Amino acid sequence: MIWYTALVLAVAAERLAELAVALRHTRWSLARGGREAGRGHYPAMVALHTGLLAGCLAEVALTGRPFLPPLGWTMVAVVVAAQTLRWWCIRTLGHQWNTRVIVVPGLPLVTGGPYRWLRHPNYVAVAAEGLALPLVHGAWVTATLFTLLNAALMAVRVRCEDGALARMPGADVRV
Repeated sequence: MIWYTALVLAVAAERLAELAVALRHTRWSLARGGREAGRGHYPAMVALHTGLLAGCLAEVALTGRPFLPPLGWTMVAVVVAAQTLRWWCIRTLGHQWNTRVIVVPGLPLVTGGPYRWLRHPNYVAVAAEGLALPLVHGAWVTATLFTLLNAALMAVRVRCEDGALARMPGADVRV
């Protein structure tokens, strides 16, 4: 369980790094006239992601589930792939990436990197990580709860993002 705790803490550290990047990008966006949408769902998103990390550790500690190597190592690979995709999204979007929905007028819709193939690849990374991280050590209750709650939250979030982009002057965004 010590190495699993280290993995979950590493993911938590990665999330803190994301928040630092997002704060920089928020300042950049707002200084250029960016407008935030969807403030209401943001606290739920923070709570859900915090709950994922806490749930991973709590479920494994309380249930004593063993590490099952075929499942565990496969899920570690999925977690690493999700992190790679997430940072590819961040790099591709540059200053336009954020944990909040902030749209800067006049900036074009990004269609490079993973956005060539998927409209919301970062959310694919979130979904994959939210399923895989708990399953690394058999925390299937946490994986199930996060997946269900995240699906509901992403329905709200994607509508919010698409709507914010579509409302931009001169937007050619098909939602």
